[in-house]
Amino acid sequence: MKKIYFITGSQDLYGEDVLIQVEKDSREMAQYLNEKMAGLCEVVFTLVVKTSGEAEDVCLKATSDKDCIGVITWMHTFSPAKMWIRGLQALKKPMLHLHTQYNEKLPYDSIDMDFMNLNQSAHGDREFGFICTRLGLKREVVAGYYRHENVIEQIRRFAHAALGADLCRGMRVAMFGNNMRDVAVTDGDRVESEIKYGWNVNYYGIGDLVKIIDTVTDAEVDAKMAEYAGKYDMDTDNIEAVREQAKYEVAIDRFIAKENIQAFTDTFQDLHGLRQLPGIAAQNVMTKGIGFGPEGDYKTAALGAVMQKMSEGRSGATGFMEDYTYDLTAGEELELGSHMLEVSPVFAASKPKIQVHHLGIGNREDPARLVFDGVSGEGIAVSMIDMGDRFRLVCAAIELVPQPQPMPKLPVARLMWKIKPSLPVGAAAWIYAGGAHHAVVSTALTADDIRLFAKMTDTELVVIDEKTDLNSFEQQLEMLDLMAKLK
Repeated sequence: MKKIYFITGSQDLYGEDVLIQVEKDSREMAQYLNEKMAGLCEVVFTLVVKTSGEAEDVCLKATSDKDCIGVITWMHTFSPAKMWIRGLQALKKPMLHLHTQYNEKLPYDSIDMDFMNLNQSAHGDREFGFICTRLGLKREVVAGYYRHENVIEQIRRFAHAALGADLCRGMRVAMFGNNMRDVAVTDGDRVESEIKYGWNVNYYGIGDLVKIIDTVTDAEVDAKMAEYAGKYDMDTDNIEAVREQAKYEVAIDRFIAKENIQAFTDTFQDLHGLRQLPGIAAQNVMTKGIGFGPEGDYKTAALGAVMQKMSEGRSGATGFMEDYTYDLTAGEELELGSHMLEVSPVFAASKPKIQVHHLGIGNREDPARLVFDGVSGEGIAVSMIDMGDRFRLVCAAIELVPQPQPMPKLPVARLMWKIKPSLPVGAAAWIYAGGAHHAVVSTALTADDIRLFAKMTDTELVVIDEKTDLNSFEQQLEMLDLMAKLK
């Protein structure tokens, strides 16, 4: 279980009795938060920091603890902030500054100076906040009583994002083949990705997977087919094509386990030794939390794994998606998101069907795939792009809607959505920002979750939502470009 350190600030001027009470209150608060984070992470009380040495030690400990995904800091009393400088400079984990109190209400009839000195978070947290700002630390500030549900929800959101940031460190991404020829937006600097995020992205020949495919047994394929029969409707007589995909999935699972892979890509331009482009195989693997990107799009694959980790335990669906085509009926504009095969069945509005259809690219046999209509609800579409001198996240608020009419001749899974505030504004903003045609769509996460992840990883973020104004949006992009040049 991953951990979040709970660190309380005070000082050594108050006497032993006050410090005993501060620790007692802090332990109780940490235990309460730990109960509220059950199944997500463990909140661990560390100590009451009273000196610069203690501050440095606990921050170094958090930084070096591989199980620690972040810290919660809180000043129970006043805590002179110069003593935090070395510690905060050493801290390399996400930080949530919790601006709260042990007591919810003031004891109006009995409040005295002793009570005020003990419970002066309003004082101490401002001192601590100043030094964080002076040091230029990116952190999340949550203000309110720690037992209130809205505060708990914000802390849980922080923990989800911290788990995503933690997954980045050392995440391994496999590229079967390279980036699709001549395509720009899906390419990127893999070395810089590892420097900034910890993503270890490496090329693997498709032959590495073919070797594993050749060792898959009939019994393993039979077991996978039984799984498909339980989850999906068999809507084809070409069972051999489905068995071929089952064989691919068994091999991909085996490869992922052997190489400790969290995300992968493939490309229809490199299928040597394969009879089909992976369809059901890729779709079903995505349901296990593995990120995927087609045509060598490693950034979308890695981002998909991160966002799936962030959405664990939350209602909704998260997975790869591609902008495909529009319905441009005036005032009712819709986007159709899909791909030639690889849409995760987590987005299915009803039980997916296994079908086999011709695929016009790849020059291989007709592949088996899952076909379904998509879910409805509020969501986001997130694209990561490489700007050359930095990475940028583009996050758009969308509303997924039922498709207005059946699409009996479209043999792929699909989603339909409205981009906010409207297609003319939202789509233009996405294009101004350089957003890719590949994205990760989620109905489990919100723009606030992406904002947290961007803050934790120091990634540039632009958000497109119902408040977006194109003039202001273009000015924001120009300012971001200027700031990047000045760094």
